[in-house]
Amino acid sequence: MRKKTSIALLSAGHACVDVYQGAVAALVPLFVAERAYTYAAASGIVLAASLLSSVAQPLFGVLTDRFAMPWLLPVSTLLSGAGIALSGLSGHYALTLVFVALAGIGVAAYHPESARLAREASAGSHTAMAWFSTGGNIGFALAPLLVAALSGLNRTPLLLIPALAGAAAALPVLHALRPKGSTAKTSTAGRDDIPSFLRLTVAVVFRSITFVGLSTFIALYAQQRLDGSPAAGTAALFVLYLGGVGGSLLGGSAADRWGRVAVSRWAYAMAVLAVAGVVWAPGPALYLFVALTSAGLYVPFSLQITLGQDFLPSRVGTASGITLGLTVSIGGLAGPAIGALADATSLRTALTPLILMPAVSWLMFRTLRDPGARTAA
Repeated sequence: MRKKTSIALLSAGHACVDVYQGAVAALVPLFVAERAYTYAAASGIVLAASLLSSVAQPLFGVLTDRFAMPWLLPVSTLLSGAGIALSGLSGHYALTLVFVALAGIGVAAYHPESARLAREASAGSHTAMAWFSTGGNIGFALAPLLVAALSGLNRTPLLLIPALAGAAAALPVLHALRPKGSTAKTSTAGRDDIPSFLRLTVAVVFRSITFVGLSTFIALYAQQRLDGSPAAGTAALFVLYLGGVGGSLLGGSAADRWGRVAVSRWAYAMAVLAVAGVVWAPGPALYLFVALTSAGLYVPFSLQITLGQDFLPSRVGTASGITLGLTVSIGGLAGPAIGALADATSLRTALTPLILMPAVSWLMFRTLRDPGARTAA
């Protein structure tokens, strides 16, 4: 199988899995409307998906550094889909948390191994890895549209369809990469730069807080700020996710010219201003700033994956589990605090601290140096 075909199938599978990360936030307005959940209770659902994913993701990364487990791709995809499919069927809050948590475990199991295989298939190309990351961003972007098409929580079993497609897309890739994937580890050339990786991880964490905080509440915030219709909220969430499609590709091509660290630094600086616009800009200008925020947060997305892998060349799975998986999961840990503040004050007040989060990521990138140029596609 050609490299481009493998990357295309891995990107498609990544899209199918990340539908379920995006679906958690997209389901929040339905939980609020149909079950009368408070902001704090609704954000607890996001926390359930994020908490287990955040804890489990590095553990799966460690495992994939020791053992090649390509079978995780179809199995974890199906687990993610099953969890979200069942989440809308039970009116009991505890069961909803359990099902969403299962989806989080599936997502956690998927990302480290898929990133390892993508690195192997891409031969270190920035552009190829950007396409792999873009697949996940497309899944995020499709999630609010798919959830909106359900017209109610009782139809969430239909969301199992992307999981079936993603599992099917993984099978030919596993067959093609089987000879190369038989060893437990990828290349261990080079020394681990743990201090740089830790600074990168801090940047990833604060990026995640910004992204997950906005994705959890942007639909409700847009409804409040604009005409109050669910369509206004769905559109805002769609724009937030869709901007990542172009952002990852732009980041990959820009890094080939100016370097991963410099491009990421510029993107985070822009994100500070963009998030401020989301919180404070009047009227429909909200959508413009949501798009700019999405681009600012997603330009570094694939670059952080390859930087992490280069900072930890002997532990590619661990690096992938943290930089790829935690980027879109650990921010959920801050969700209940944001929700509680929103219940006590207002959504605008609760979202205002998010303006500072990309600034922390920018500061971390100010201290990083690119460990070396990657092979261009």
